[in-house]
Amino acid sequence: MKAHAFVAMPFGSKTGHDGQLIDFDRVYAEYICPALEAAGMAVFRADQDERPGDIHGDLLQELLLADLVVADLTLDDANVWYELGLRHALRARGVVLVQGPRVGQPFAIHTGRRLCYSLRDGAPDPGTLTAERAALTAMASASMASSTRRKVSPVFRLIPNLEQPQWRQLLLAEHTEFSDACASWARRMEIARRNNRPGDILLLADETPTRALQLEARRSAGGVLLKLEQYQLALEQFDLALAIDADDKTSRERKALCLDRLGGHEEARELLCTLIGDYPRDAECRVLLGRIEQDNWSARWRLPGSSPGQMRAAACREDAALGEAIAPCYQAFVADPAHHHAGISALRLQVLRRHCGGDCDPALIARLAGGVLWASVSAQERDRMDYRARASYAELCLLSNPLESVREAYGQAVAAANGDWFALDSSRQALHLLRDIDFRPAETAAALAIVERAMEGCGPPFEPRQVLLFSGHMIDAAGREPPRFPAAMEGLAARAIARALDELDAASGDLALSQAASGGDLLFLEACQARGVRLQAMLPFEEPEFIERSVLRASNGEHWRQRYFTLTDGLDEEPRIMPAELGEPPKDARGDALNPFERCNLWLLYTALAWGIDKLRFVCLWDGGGGDGRGGTAHMYREVRRRSGRVSWLDTRTLW
Repeated sequence: MKAHAFVAMPFGSKTGHDGQLIDFDRVYAEYICPALEAAGMAVFRADQDERPGDIHGDLLQELLLADLVVADLTLDDANVWYELGLRHALRARGVVLVQGPRVGQPFAIHTGRRLCYSLRDGAPDPGTLTAERAALTAMASASMASSTRRKVSPVFRLIPNLEQPQWRQLLLAEHTEFSDACASWARRMEIARRNNRPGDILLLADETPTRALQLEARRSAGGVLLKLEQYQLALEQFDLALAIDADDKTSRERKALCLDRLGGHEEARELLCTLIGDYPRDAECRVLLGRIEQDNWSARWRLPGSSPGQMRAAACREDAALGEAIAPCYQAFVADPAHHHAGISALRLQVLRRHCGGDCDPALIARLAGGVLWASVSAQERDRMDYRARASYAELCLLSNPLESVREAYGQAVAAANGDWFALDSSRQALHLLRDIDFRPAETAAALAIVERAMEGCGPPFEPRQVLLFSGHMIDAAGREPPRFPAAMEGLAARAIARALDELDAASGDLALSQAASGGDLLFLEACQARGVRLQAMLPFEEPEFIERSVLRASNGEHWRQRYFTLTDGLDEEPRIMPAELGEPPKDARGDALNPFERCNLWLLYTALAWGIDKLRFVCLWDGGGGDGRGGTAHMYREVRRRSGRVSWLDTRTLW
């Protein structure tokens, strides 16, 4: 989406310092607004005649959350100074100052981002306007691209430890159109996050009501993709988050985790060591470092085809690597004794060092066990359904308690998971590590059986072998000239789609994504259904409107409507309806809604990409032209090719 620029300036005609009238509406229309639009920004101005010290709620919201504020200081206007003061007090950056001719300079506000413009007869000087407009465009672009570490506000520069509020803290108590849009967007994001739908999150991340929300959006998208083990796509989202705020701690941590999972262990370690330097008392950074060091240690001895005894013998030779994993976990628990996850990680690794015959301090193990017991039990008292706390306690029991105690603790832990397959899988992976090193075989096997039984009950998330994405022409409406997909060509199109699916070896275990319009869409879905492929239809409108616009318009529309209902009645999942799940299309700066067909194309594509770029197979039935409007097959084709997806193009110009 476009960045928002808020303009604080006088409006109408006002008397300048030399007694001449200045037409500030022309200054805005001819100088400021075109310059900011040339920088790719949506521009908003306070056009209401406010009392000094007063500001309308919608304008205040925009002032505080806008990506850039341009303040015109040609006059000593009380409202402009008030708005500038509010911005400086609550936001550390994102201000550009402009001014026309005036006697003397305004109050020193310690910022170098200031431009002067010329006037002739009370309006922008035509002789200098082009150059001055270009200078403002360049400064606005530079301000948006500058490091997020650079503080423009004199308040934040003079008070180095002052933290600017998060965007949620800047929402007004009263409902405004702006705050309602933010709240609605945040609600949709939370639903998509809970349902593990990264495609929805990726689309919503493109549609944030303001760029101030984009950091959270990219973090959320990356977090869900990380959970789904789509590390490369998750890394892209965390990089986008860091482009917005290079200091964002969460994104830096998760980027390191992605790099480690992609084989970049040294780069991940360097990132986390830098983070620990920036946050020396933060436990989470150290726990993550311990996690990737544990992965490095286990990768040295968990070799395919080795028996538990062989792996244990190999692990005994890797004591130095094990020590590298223990140290940050132990330091994290010392820094934050309530961090039971850090404590159980340090304790587990210490016990495994003893199991492998390495040097260990029994007194230290006893102290760690007592600390973990207190931290995990305390966390359970605060929240009886805290799965991580119960999992830490269960693992504590596994490390030293009798078999029955282990069974009881893991039984209580899986109950707290409440069907969260991913949470249970994290416990399963930890137990696999203990099993592979032959640690307490009976107790580990009992715990693993309990966790795996719980995972069977909630079922693993579906993961397709390949994702078949389709876009194609609809059957021509009656009388269409020139014809593009006549009804008589249906058989040829169906056979071409069938051949393409056979070449892709489409079968059960695959996922097919498409709209369900008459013609190409339904032919594709029917062919996939016949091959046992799992289907997901995704519609840009509520079903009655979609049928009216995309099914019945065919020359034999009633025939296609019956085929639509026959297909959808046999689906395991109802068609997903875009406005019901993602809300109405957002509006651009002119108030125009985004094209729903283009939006649905992106929704389909992001949903497909979330399973991994390598799994995407795009099939299109297309004549290579621009179609009848925005959001057609041409748009989808461009978007897929831009992301290097594999394309099977069924060119209708050669089919009939």
